[in-house]
Amino acid sequence: MSQWQRIQMLDKVHMDQIDCLYSDDTLPMEVRQYLAYWIEEQNWSQAVELDSSQACCLFHTMLASLDDQIGRLALGEENNANMLLKHNLRRSKLHLWSKYQECPQELAIAIEALLKQERAILSEAFSASQASVDSPCDSPVPSTHQHKIEERLMEMHRRVQSLKCSIEQHDDLQDNFDFSFRTHEYLEKTTPASEPIRTQTIQNLQTMLNKLNFFRQEMLSQIHELLGRSATVRDLLLEEVSQWQIRQRLVCIGEKYDTSLGHLEEWFTKNAEILFQLLHLLMMLKEMYEKVTYQTDPLKDQLPLLVKRLQEQIICLLKSAFVVEVQPKMQVPNKRPLVLRTSHKFSVRARLLVKLLDRNNSLEVKIGIDRDATDLPGFRRFNILTSSTKTLMMHEPQKQGLICDFKYITLKEQKISGTGKGNKGISEGSLPVTEELHIITFTLDYCYRGIECQLQTSTLPVVIVSNANQISSAWASILWFIMLSRDTKNQLFFSKPPAATWAQLSTVLSWQFSAATEEGLDKHQLKMLGEKLCGSGVNSQSTITWDQFSKEATTSSPEENSFSFWTWIDGILLLIQEHLLQLWRKRLIMGFVSRKYEKHLLKRKRAGTFLIRFSESTSSGGITFTWVDFKNDGSPEFHSVEPYTRKELEFLSLPDIIRDYQLFASEVIPENPLLYLYPDTPRDEALGPYYKERREVNTTEQKKYLNRRLIRVSTQPGETQVPDVKELLPISSELVADELQNPENTMKNFLLDKEDSGQLTVFWDATQCAQQ
Repeated sequence: MSQWQRIQMLDKVHMDQIDCLYSDDTLPMEVRQYLAYWIEEQNWSQAVELDSSQACCLFHTMLASLDDQIGRLALGEENNANMLLKHNLRRSKLHLWSKYQECPQELAIAIEALLKQERAILSEAFSASQASVDSPCDSPVPSTHQHKIEERLMEMHRRVQSLKCSIEQHDDLQDNFDFSFRTHEYLEKTTPASEPIRTQTIQNLQTMLNKLNFFRQEMLSQIHELLGRSATVRDLLLEEVSQWQIRQRLVCIGEKYDTSLGHLEEWFTKNAEILFQLLHLLMMLKEMYEKVTYQTDPLKDQLPLLVKRLQEQIICLLKSAFVVEVQPKMQVPNKRPLVLRTSHKFSVRARLLVKLLDRNNSLEVKIGIDRDATDLPGFRRFNILTSSTKTLMMHEPQKQGLICDFKYITLKEQKISGTGKGNKGISEGSLPVTEELHIITFTLDYCYRGIECQLQTSTLPVVIVSNANQISSAWASILWFIMLSRDTKNQLFFSKPPAATWAQLSTVLSWQFSAATEEGLDKHQLKMLGEKLCGSGVNSQSTITWDQFSKEATTSSPEENSFSFWTWIDGILLLIQEHLLQLWRKRLIMGFVSRKYEKHLLKRKRAGTFLIRFSESTSSGGITFTWVDFKNDGSPEFHSVEPYTRKELEFLSLPDIIRDYQLFASEVIPENPLLYLYPDTPRDEALGPYYKERREVNTTEQKKYLNRRLIRVSTQPGETQVPDVKELLPISSELVADELQNPENTMKNFLLDKEDSGQLTVFWDATQCAQQ
């Protein structure tokens, strides 16, 4: 955004200050408006400091630009719509001509002063707006850095334009010198002049040569300064790319960041355009040097070094501008990035942030995997089955950049004869499949305006599995690597994986839940997980090893079916995504709470208060609820139901299970003991919005069959597991009477299954239930 555009966005107070700046006739505001971009590009301070020739050049260029603007208005004119504007611009041009034709440097001085005052007003307005913000921390920090980059790019552009103007003046001066020198040589050969005239001519030529030499030294000085500024901008851009890559890595494992490349692409492209323009100017200087040179010519030694230095800067910029915009990702069966499966398609995207393309030469990107495979003993080898070459092209329709989209790529493991499946297992000490890290590499041979170089970029390490049950373990490897490795190309990371602190791991675990469910873990849930991994004395600096996280069995897992901490967590994530998403987002599920802590929470609550938590003994994800009751002596009694798994929740949702849950007790009518969701919300108020809608029952309508509904019940421990049919008479007398007449159907209609804990699944009469 230009300085003048930012000025037009100011508030009334600061706009009044701008009006005061242009209240006199120093520079008409309409000229400032219509030549805003050109005025801000020029180096007015240099025109003031040097001799008047540069100021004169800028003055005449301004008048010519006004003529062009007036001409464009005339071409687009309909019914004299622009008559007043054309009149004002013509009057402004005549005013500038009459005021500054004798002293163009005064115009340069005036414009330089106006631009400085504009910047001061903008700075004041920015400070005022920052002070008025209630929460300064909400202001995006990168905006200041972004402003710095844009200012430096604009300053570089102005200086390159100034250098261009100097080179054009130098060209005129050199042509004059060349013509005068050749004329002198010709006359010396044909009609030699008298000594005084000859001496005067040589003195004039020497004066011209001195001026030419001065110009060349000044231009070289400008180029040195420009290259220094370019190096500073390059360092700023490299830092921005590095920060973007860090953000992209964290986004891959669940953090939420903006990873769009719009600003970076704009900055890289502007910087490249400036550098290529500067290279063109250096080539012009080279041509001038080849036409006219002399013994002490500064271009002779310095120009080749400057050209080489500039080319190195351009190549460095191009190499850092080639990035992986979208990391490898399958669509099915796993939507997590960086975990791939053989014979399953995945996609990946590379992008060149410098939008400069020679339309006559197509740019092809080649894709490969594990370029340095010889350094990976024991690793499997893979082939890319689909095309390994694609053309880099301008992205349509927005034309946002040079993008190379590899879609539907498939990997296949190489079969090496005599080594079994692939080459896995032939090398002693080789890593498990889920700990092998593979890297996909893109290579581009870039050519533009005489610059030729090979660009290369790589994905983050990927884990390649062959069957679905390895995907969870593979994702654990990706989490551990991105969390702890600073070297994104360290494919042997798991040969000696470092330990993580609880502060690091707890953050990443919370990201897994926020990414999958849009709701992370609170401090109480994280505390329970920390104690499960590290014991009761867990703190932020407690350490967890890779084996503790992903391999060792948890203390709560059954011996016959042991599982790791990560297997347990990932099973819960899948359970939430498939069956409990809305309840989790609304914080109705406490989730991670130990049995000891749940008793602490419930013992002071009313009878019937319950909480919902995840089972610690189910590897594939289990959910249960615990409620409190009180004995005759007032002591609390806690009851937990055997966990419900994903398979069971496919047939009956958890809110419906809780709504219809019944507890059988001796000589007591079955009742639902779940009355208040912790801390004290009535059950139906908390879970009502998630119940499945009940159908209204018309009791007068004659039906062939009674409606039925699947519900869950439990019996008190130690009592008969299967209730007597007569005990169920109050539930549906019609149903029981029918079954007494047809005893062969009694168990079929009443009892669907019987679980070891005493929990029963029963079909109840829907008519009777609707009346309760």
